[in-house]
Amino acid sequence: MDALATRPDSRLAPRGAALPTWDPERDDTLVVRQVRQETADVRTFVLAPVDPARFAYEPGQFLTLDLDIDGQRVNRCYTLSSTPTRPDTVSITVKRVPGGRVSNFLHDHVAEGNLLHAVGPMGDFTCARHQAEKYLFLSGGSGITPVMSMARAHLDLSTRADIAFLHSARTPADIIFRAELELMARQEPRFRFAAICEQDAPLEPWHGLRGRLSLAHLEAVAPDFRAREVFVCGPAPYMAAVRDLLKAAGFDMARHHEESFDFATLAAAEPDVAAEVVADAAAPATGFRVEFRKSGRTIDCPSDMNVLEAARRAGVRLPSSCTKGLCGTCKSKLVEGTVEMKHGGGIRQREIDAGMVLICCARPTSDLVIDR
Repeated sequence: MDALATRPDSRLAPRGAALPTWDPERDDTLVVRQVRQETADVRTFVLAPVDPARFAYEPGQFLTLDLDIDGQRVNRCYTLSSTPTRPDTVSITVKRVPGGRVSNFLHDHVAEGNLLHAVGPMGDFTCARHQAEKYLFLSGGSGITPVMSMARAHLDLSTRADIAFLHSARTPADIIFRAELELMARQEPRFRFAAICEQDAPLEPWHGLRGRLSLAHLEAVAPDFRAREVFVCGPAPYMAAVRDLLKAAGFDMARHHEESFDFATLAAAEPDVAAEVVADAAAPATGFRVEFRKSGRTIDCPSDMNVLEAARRAGVRLPSSCTKGLCGTCKSKLVEGTVEMKHGGGIRQREIDAGMVLICCARPTSDLVIDR
């Protein structure tokens, strides 16, 4: 992580021509323009290209940060809380998690002027691909970020969509973007916001909806929720509870959309592969040998199976998230051997040229040695 010297900001000058679109294939460097404290344990990091450029993405998509932490490369995904209608910057909103390697690094060491490296934006969780006249946005905790991006985009564009936004938090002090959401609700009559809190804050009793999300809460905020397009993001147990609730209420689940991988798990410390116990002693009899150099583990991997799946079956835990070749979390150095890889954008061509692979979508075509 580097620092960028203060210099005049040419973005404020009149523009004679349109700015280029930021392309991480050409330059993956972003400068931290601002750090905002949202709640006691949540911060927003506003990022911009070093040289003026604009971002093009769909609301709800994510960036993958490429970080150097204590001399080790770590990739982490963060959904963008910003909106593409304000294309000169993007922002990620990060909750500090006890023991979380990356979230604590960002909170403790990243400040205005620092340089970060990233790839993206990318992802399928976006209202841009499921447009409707009425939406219901449901979020829990820091899962608010992608639906906040969607809400900001709709209000900026004055789409006239009817939006009900229901957020679950521990206490009123933990409601991320509370002031902005309440302002949005006052300014736009088609936008309704409500929060559900489990308990009072130390200095603020809560007089709104209480407990955990229920059918009564849905009917109070959006009695016509069965006619809405629903977007859900939050911890895995929260999303599972929402699925069960909607199904029991007779909701058409074809109109239900949730973040397909749990960003909350990425905030935890990277697991120690060497400490894992083999869970499946019946390793495949055919295929190729895969050696994980750092852990000293060797597994068998069939030629028709990706390396990540074979590792999981052998009881080896490796950092991963989307399992679709999108997020870059499982990016690893291929020291020896060859693979067949069909990815979804989570790795750049120059990284492939340098011997990096995404093990979630890489199938061996020879014996492998991987630097994990």
